[in-house]
Amino acid sequence: MTASQYQTEAPADWFVDPAELGVPGVVAPEPAEEGLLGWQSEALCAQTDPEAFFPEKGGSTRDAKRICESCDVRAQCLEYALANDERFGIWGGLSERERRKLKKELQQQTA
Repeated sequence: MTASQYQTEAPADWFVDPAELGVPGVVAPEPAEEGLLGWQSEALCAQTDPEAFFPEKGGSTRDAKRICESCDVRAQCLEYALANDERFGIWGGLSERERRKLKKELQQQTA
């Protein structure tokens, strides 16, 4: 046999999950809970350059905010930043100064 006659890749169906086959004694794992930070896997910022979200002092936040505008988990991100007092970067489409102002407004509304 020559090298070209050998299969170089495993077939796509090489693995069959025994839980799906119903093999006795095999229990399917419980789906993982998303947890407190599960939203981060859906965040657009995780798919882009992180430096845009942590600009140097005086640097532009425009690009990061533009990405945040179309992000599906923007609300969760902002909620996380407010709850954890994130002091740096763009979170939920807001800068640290904007988050501080929002937090102050929210506190005044509840007082």
